[in-house]
Parts: sequence; structure tokens; C-alpha cells
Amino acid sequence: MPRFAAALRVLALSVAALAVTTAAPPVARAQPEPRAPEEFVALRDVDPTVRQEMRYVTRHNFVGERIDGYRQPLCILTAPAARALHRAQRTLLRKGYTLKVYDCYRPQRAVNHFVDWAKRLDDQAMKGEFYPRVDKTRLFEDGYIAEKSGHSRGSTVDVTLVRLPGWPTRPYVPGEPLVPCHAPREDRFPDNSVDMGTGFDCFDTLSHTEDPRVGGVQRAHRTLLKRTLEGQGFVNLPEEWWHFTFKPETFPDTYFDFPVHRRSLASGGR
Repeated sequence: MPRFAAALRVLALSVAALAVTTAAPPVARAQPEPRAPEEFVALRDVDPTVRQEMRYVTRHNFVGERIDGYRQPLCILTAPAARALHRAQRTLLRKGYTLKVYDCYRPQRAVNHFVDWAKRLDDQAMKGEFYPRVDKTRLFEDGYIAEKSGHSRGSTVDVTLVRLPGWPTRPYVPGEPLVPCHAPREDRFPDNSVDMGTGFDCFDTLSHTEDPRVGGVQRAHRTLLKRTLEGQGFVNLPEEWWHFTFKPETFPDTYFDFPVHRRSLASGGR
């Protein structure tokens, strides 16, 4: 009888242990990062002469910190958009200019970062440069921030012109005094691009491509950029002189979220 009781106790303990094991939550496994479809390429592989100053990898942007999803300072685009940009670049090089991109494909997680930031009304660290004349409470209403961006579809680029030879722009120093993006060129952050009337990502009506207050050399530069890109199939966003989308888009209805990194591409680390 004692042996039978002991056996029962062992059996009971085994059942209890099994119950605990079954009830325990499964071990969390890291989800693999999404990858880009094969239609996406690195612009540098299509045209290495286009300058790249990818702002959202740095702290020099309207948020004031590196943006989610930007792992490398790399311009990624759909192949047709990259090839069209290459054709535009060939035209501009003959005129003594080069294109410079600030942003290309943008992950949805980056857009979410912008939205979250815009809702934090007390975070206005970069207001002095990027939205000095706009109340942060109006960023959604005025269209400066949205929950979706054409950049996430892969055929949109933020771009400007640099007069050759074009020395590199000096690095931004976090905490340095901010100057309004609509200030005269000699006063605002020393971008190496030509004078477009405002800096990049300037939340201001002066950034509207056809704003009548912009004239002279500034108007000529905007017109040169717009006409050159339109000649290769790009369409300008009227509210932003730097924003162009290649048409027809390869993915007109898909918003991707793979990170900006070589490993996201089908070509891998090449």
C-alpha cells in the first residue's frame, strides 16, 4: 500500500508539472523585418552621381531626432523612379547642376513617428527652424502631417539642386541656434543647395512651389527643378517645391514598412 501511495504522489506531481508547463506563455520570438519587393533599388546603384543628404537619419529635421525605420543614409526607390531621376540628372549635369535628395522611400513606421510627435504639443524643440510661423496644433489641419505618405509607396522623392562643384553641407550640431527656414539664404542653415526661397521641410506657405512672393533667382531655380523632373514623368506637390512623385507609380495603393537599409533590398548587402 505505501508503494501504491508513493506512485500516486509521483503521478500527481507529474500532472501538476505538465499543467504548469502548458499554462506558461510561449517564448517570444523576434519577428523578421519586412523586405522590399524586387522592384525597389538603391538610387546609388542606378546613379551614383546624385547627391544624398538623408535628413531623417540625422537629428536635423523637424522632430529633432533620428526617425524610426531609418537605419542607413540610403535613398531607396522603385526602379522606374530611380531611372527617371537618373535621366533628369544627366540633363542637369550638362547645365552645371546636380540633384540632391533629402528623402526617398519612407517606412510607415517613420510616418507613425511623425504623427506621434505632432500630437505631443509640448515638444517644440525644432519650431524655430522648421515651423516658426505655424502653431503646432494646426499641423494636421494645414496638411503638414498626415497618417499616410506617398513616400511609403516608393516613387516619391524630396529633392533639390546643387550648383557644381558643390561642397558638402556642414554637419548639424544638435542644440545650435535655430534660424527660420524662410529667412534669407545667408542667414538660415548653410545648405549647399541653390537658393530655393526656403529650406527643406519648411512648414510655411512660402514653400508652395508657385508662391507669388518667390521671384528672381529663387523662382528660376524652382522652375528649373520642376521642369526638368516633369520632363521625366515626375509630378510636383504644389505645397512643397521639393516633393515629386514619379507617375505611373509602381505601387499606387501599397504603403510599405521595410526599414531603410541595404539588407531590405533583394540585392542584399551588395
